Amino acid sequence: MRILSGAAALLAASVLLPVLAAADGVLDRIAKQGEIRLAYRDDAAPFSFMAEGAPEPEGYSVDLCRAVATALKGQLKLADLKVTYVKVTSKDRFDAITGGKADLLCEATTATLERRALVDFSIGTFISGAGMMIQPGGPTSFEELAGKKVGVLGGTTTESDLKDFLAKGKIDAEIVTVKDHSEGFEQLASGGLAAYFGDRTILQFMLMKRNQNGKLMLADQFLSFEPYALAMPRDPDFRLEVDRALSRVFRTGGARAVFANTFGKDAKPTGLQSSLFVISGLPE
Repeated sequence: MRILSGAAALLAASVLLPVLAAADGVLDRIAKQGEIRLAYRDDAAPFSFMAEGAPEPEGYSVDLCRAVATALKGQLKLADLKVTYVKVTSKDRFDAITGGKADLLCEATTATLERRALVDFSIGTFISGAGMMIQPGGPTSFEELAGKKVGVLGGTTTESDLKDFLAKGKIDAEIVTVKDHSEGFEQLASGGLAAYFGDRTILQFMLMKRNQNGKLMLADQFLSFEPYALAMPRDPDFRLEVDRALSRVFRTGGARAVFANTFGKDAKPTGLQSSLFVISGLPE
């Protein structure tokens, strides 16, 4: 066996160190640092938002992420687990995961096969769909959008679905991308847009909170079906623990409690969402 020279040994170490570092998975980092980083958006209520004066983000997806953090603390036998919140936008949210800035994406994230090439996803957490918000008397069918400006949040599946739908239907509407839902509301209310597209659950929640019922309204049409899940780095061990934690939450009725806390105790989940409460409660 040859003994490496000092220079050769140094070179070998420089090659091996990144490999060894990469071998440390998300669970290893969480255990070593005693910290889990949860990414959130401040404009995706009721799934992920920051209420005025609140010390921490809130929302359906955020609460599920906190439940995962609590489960991981016990699974990893940690005396304490610090939860750090990382603010993201619809455009840079996946960069936060792939760039190592966050461990879980806790917002309104649609799981798609294309996105799975970049990140991994948990079991399903919510089922929603994209819809069209209008002013009273505005267009109530997609065909009526021809020749008009329609808004959508940039960097979302709704944006790509809208572009595909209009192209396939040969509907000549001008798509205007906005930076957040608040801007979409404002442009629609001022008449700058004929319609604004977004997740129906988010839009309905914003209508209620902003007391916009009667001034703005949701049309009946659904543009798309949106299966939500928590995005995370591509790490099978970490995903297993996230799914294990979520399954227990769904199986024990915790997800229904999170739903009631988010939407109100009198709110009723749709039939699809009720089915998801059962399906996502995977057995041990």
